Amino acid sequence: MAARLLAHEVADLCLGKPPLKSLSVSATVRYALTALKSTDDTHISVWSCNHNNHSISYQDCRCVGKICMVDIICYLCKDDHIMSPTTALDSPVSVLLSPDSNVVTHVDPASCLVEAIDMIINGAQNLVVPITRRTTINSKRKQTLPNESSIAPTAHTGGIEFCWLTQEDVIRFLLNSIALFSPTAAYSVNSLGIIDSDILTVNYHSPASTALDSITTALADQTSVAVVDDDGILIGEISPFTLSYCDETAAAAIATLSAGDLMAYIDCGGPPEDIIKLVETRLKQRDLKGMLESFSVYSSEINVNSKLCATLLSSSDDEMLNSPVSVKSGRFSRSSSYSARITRMAEAIVCYPGSSLVAVMIQAIAHRVSYVWVIEEDCSVVGIVRFSSMLEVFREHLESMMN
Repeated sequence: MAARLLAHEVADLCLGKPPLKSLSVSATVRYALTALKSTDDTHISVWSCNHNNHSISYQDCRCVGKICMVDIICYLCKDDHIMSPTTALDSPVSVLLSPDSNVVTHVDPASCLVEAIDMIINGAQNLVVPITRRTTINSKRKQTLPNESSIAPTAHTGGIEFCWLTQEDVIRFLLNSIALFSPTAAYSVNSLGIIDSDILTVNYHSPASTALDSITTALADQTSVAVVDDDGILIGEISPFTLSYCDETAAAAIATLSAGDLMAYIDCGGPPEDIIKLVETRLKQRDLKGMLESFSVYSSEINVNSKLCATLLSSSDDEMLNSPVSVKSGRFSRSSSYSARITRMAEAIVCYPGSSLVAVMIQAIAHRVSYVWVIEEDCSVVGIVRFSSMLEVFREHLESMMN
């Protein structure tokens, strides 16, 4: 069994993975925003290659980064852009890319599982893997990267397709063989020494804007920002994962609300009407006309969206599972089933120091996050456990298998 696990290649983890949606590095932030709104994917890959050039080779196709809605929200919150968000959207998408070139790493499909884990431990968040092109009627047509007139991003083309593997993909794969990691998987996260006490926090009553740098850091580290009270008790979180389902108007909320109110704003079902009005009032007080104009369009739709959400919440689970919903703005801005959207809220996912590694793995995967907060019985924050730390434990176990 151990030999079989070690024999797996990266390509084995790519089975069934869809081809990446891609953007050219020369696209604008505005186009990236439109592309993100038109897809169910939370992230879109950014590429340096130009597929209008039909002489490109495999080596010319390089993914230089990834972007999500949180990148745009944080970008619009900056002092240079908050006064004129419309102008800021005309900048090239490259301004959103992480300066860390290791975040997205190309990997050969024949690479072994251990090599992939090493890349993630060394900082890679997404492994870009070439996949076999499937022959379809559409794939035989001449295709190019999306241009500025396109509405939605298209799959990476030019005769080559790629998928990417995330930390979650690798953790899920290892979970299927968790018996091989006995008894290590049953040890507590505390005894394994994988609780990171260096966490990002913001006080519940503090302006949300004071957490902007922390949100940016959390996005880069694939963690979250803990919202705590004066005694260090965990109240909730401001998670980049949750923010990624908002639209660009969340920048107005960050600029005007407290951390506690921002949690309510990004929570399931959309922001309460009183918080919507509070954002509008404060935008007017600060004379943020450009942001106010965009936000006013959003607030005019919120009553319709709220009624739809209320109707869906009163429906049976079966009805929700079989009823695709497309709401125009806010957290439900992309077309997908409502039931898939209510699995994550501003409420933090937590465990205890004595929780087992396998239990924390399952908990994180179930909630589609790459971390779990660790708290004491009184709800004071101890630290955070991340997928990357879990993978370090499994890497050591795999090392012993190879020796």
